[in-house]
Amino acid sequence: MTKTKEEDIINLISNPETVKQGFEILVKTYSKQLYFHIRRMLIVHQDADDVLQETWLKAYTQIDKFRFESSIYTWLYRIATNNCLNFLDKKKRQFVFSSYNYEDGLAEKLESDKYFDGDALQLKLQKAVLKLPEKQRLVFNMKYYDEMKYEEISEILRTSVGALKASYHHATTKIEKYINED
Repeated sequence: MTKTKEEDIINLISNPETVKQGFEILVKTYSKQLYFHIRRMLIVHQDADDVLQETWLKAYTQIDKFRFESSIYTWLYRIATNNCLNFLDKKKRQFVFSSYNYEDGLAEKLESDKYFDGDALQLKLQKAVLKLPEKQRLVFNMKYYDEMKYEEISEILRTSVGALKASYHHATTKIEKYINED
C-alpha cells in the first residue's frame, strides 16, 4: 500500500464520522493478504475464514486504540497472527489427551483440500512447512510467501531481527531435509 493511501485510511478511521468508510476501505485493501496469511497457518478454508472474521471484528472494535506507532498493515498482521496462534492453541488443547496429532491432521486435510491446486512438490513443501514448530512456520510463511522484510516481521512478532533470521534459517534447513528425503 502506498504511503498516501495508508494516510488517507488513517484520516478516515481517525474521524468518528468516517470511521466506517475507512474501515470498509481497510477490509477491501487487506482481506486477501490476511486471508492467505491465515490460511497458510491453519490450512482449512473454513478455519481461515472464521479467523479472518475474528481479525476484522477485533480490528473494528479496537480501531480507536490504534496508536499509529506502526503501519495499519503491521497492526492487522499482528492481530491476524495472534488470532491464528490462539486458534491453533485451542485446537491442540482439544487433543492433548488423545493420540491425534493436530499438525498431522492438517497435512491430511491439505491432501484432500479441493482448493489445493499445487503439484506433488508443492504438496511436499506444504507438508514440510506443517512439520515446523509454529514460530518457524510463521516466520517462514511471512518471509517466503508474504515476502516481508525481517524488519516488518520483527515489528509484527515483536522479536529481534537476529532471532527471526535464525528461525528462518532453521526452517529452511528442515524443509530442505524433508523435501530431499525419499
